[in-house]
Amino acid sequence: MRLRYLGHAGFELLIEGKTVVVDPFITQNESSHLKLDDVGTADIIAVTHSHFDHLGDAVELAKRDNAFFVSTPEIADEAATKGVKEVVGLNLGGSHNVNGLEVICTTAFHSGNPCGFVFAENGIYHAGDTGLFGDMALIAELYAPRVALLPIGGYFTMGPKEAAKAAELLKTRYVVPMHYNTFPMISQDPEEFKRLVTKRIGSEVLILKEGESFEL
Repeated sequence: MRLRYLGHAGFELLIEGKTVVVDPFITQNESSHLKLDDVGTADIIAVTHSHFDHLGDAVELAKRDNAFFVSTPEIADEAATKGVKEVVGLNLGGSHNVNGLEVICTTAFHSGNPCGFVFAENGIYHAGDTGLFGDMALIAELYAPRVALLPIGGYFTMGPKEAAKAAELLKTRYVVPMHYNTFPMISQDPEEFKRLVTKRIGSEVLILKEGESFEL
């Protein structure tokens, strides 16, 4: 597996030979130094909810790459009206083999028809925008992801304290903070999050810069 941070909550993931782009927020992101051409060809585009900083460039990339577009049903249906040919509308708790990769749609507590995703058992969990919830322990028990991508920005989502508890519940080998420092309201120190996680559990916290990749 490989993951590449696209800034904010966006990631480019390579899992079981498939490239998945999650929540690409680039062209409208004033803090981003990337361009859409910097995003590799995707097999799957996944969107955790409808807010502008997550839906972002997803429709354009899905049409560019003729990729499968995966989200909750309302968002997937909207993408279809905008010209995306292959859409998969998963409800919370549902799963589907999308273009050869198992995608599991998980609960998220937020607005905008939210969800999270687990990409393959023993794979990668993208929590989406969410607060802390105890059933993250069930995600660990059922799917045993190796990597958790967790928001730490506070205000709209979990902050560092809550996200560190989430890491403890999930028990993943690696934890990657996301959704922080894009806007003043979500200004956070990822090193503080790392310290909090280290106190609770032995997971390795990877603080990635925009465009940086990590091989697992």
